[in-house]
Amino acid sequence: MHTSTWTSLLFLGLANLVPEASARPSSCPPPLKPGKALYMISNGARNSVIALPINSNGLLGQGTSTPTDGWGSNFVTVTDGKKEAAGPDALASQAALTISGNYLFAVNPGSNTVTMFSIDPKNPLKLTMLGQPVPVLGDFPNTVAASAKNQIVCVGSSGAKSGIACAPFSARGIGKMDQLRPVGLKQTTPPVGPTLTVSQVFFSGDEETLFTTVKGDPTTNVSGTLGVFPVDQPCDTRDAATVSTDGKLTKVDGTVVLFGSSTIQNSTDIFVTDPAFGAAVLSVDAESGAASIKGKATIEGQKATCWVAISPDTNTAFVTDVSSNRIVEVSTADASIKSVTDLSANGDPGLIDLRAAGSFIYALSPGNGTTLPAVTVMDARSKKQVQHFQIKGLGASKSTQGAAVLL
Repeated sequence: MHTSTWTSLLFLGLANLVPEASARPSSCPPPLKPGKALYMISNGARNSVIALPINSNGLLGQGTSTPTDGWGSNFVTVTDGKKEAAGPDALASQAALTISGNYLFAVNPGSNTVTMFSIDPKNPLKLTMLGQPVPVLGDFPNTVAASAKNQIVCVGSSGAKSGIACAPFSARGIGKMDQLRPVGLKQTTPPVGPTLTVSQVFFSGDEETLFTTVKGDPTTNVSGTLGVFPVDQPCDTRDAATVSTDGKLTKVDGTVVLFGSSTIQNSTDIFVTDPAFGAAVLSVDAESGAASIKGKATIEGQKATCWVAISPDTNTAFVTDVSSNRIVEVSTADASIKSVTDLSANGDPGLIDLRAAGSFIYALSPGNGTTLPAVTVMDARSKKQVQHFQIKGLGASKSTQGAAVLL
């Protein structure tokens, strides 16, 4: 066969292959989009929401501060009979603010209220308060959760009047809170902590259950408590969904100081931190409220592992310690430790609240009064710091708390 014939057949074969190749779907998922903005509360005497823009490369830029029309506060520690305001980790909680759709909710621990904002989708640094701050019925509110599906916001309070209250919300603002759901605490206002306080309120992945974690006390052998409250759907679709006041409080054997938590995608398990040892994966039955440890991570050298975020890029959990400037990666299946990233070179004393967005982890260090508040941005895959962003001004201090990301 002549060379020209081979050439003709080759081109004919390639022509037949091209449509098939172009029609075949790619086996690689598209890259995850970074978040649009990172938020935290100043938690100062005059509380405000600090907003930092997230650029297309995942890095942070200069931000803004928007008043909540409420007050911040700090829990107190007692050493040798002397009371001192806590900080960093002023609220002993995770989720001092949260985002649901284009709405942001922030607690005001010193004025016992919660504030709702709308977020401008074209300018995520522009926050508009909706209505006025709403009383939460409890004292020292330190954690908040919101369900877009059910249009419900719930606030956990850790003071003399402690518990969880919920209210409907709409584009006009937050409605009236219903009642306090007790969580078994006997505290003062502000509370003496960090033990025996509400750590977090959060909704399940399907938003059909409200969970809360409550710290125990190792000095009195009190275990951590998981609260489970079902969301009741109305028979009449014109009525609103509500969170049941008849929840279940379960002492979780093997835990002590249940703290920050996260739902796990495509699972009914919950990932929790516990500064008594590190972190754990809990198997939870939402109907009965039963919970047990499925996997446990004892983190060597940890002092106060209290906050967690799960990366959508790696499907692993990242946890932080207020007394150690490092980020530990943990499996969401069995709580085995995957990696430890030492960040001590950036000079922060430790890390508290963190969030994951796109391929990045954003971890807050509120400083200690000597070092400036800062956010460390880490690549979730390479485990390398890509930015150390110091927050200058904007009301940030060692009392600053919370982290929420607009996606």
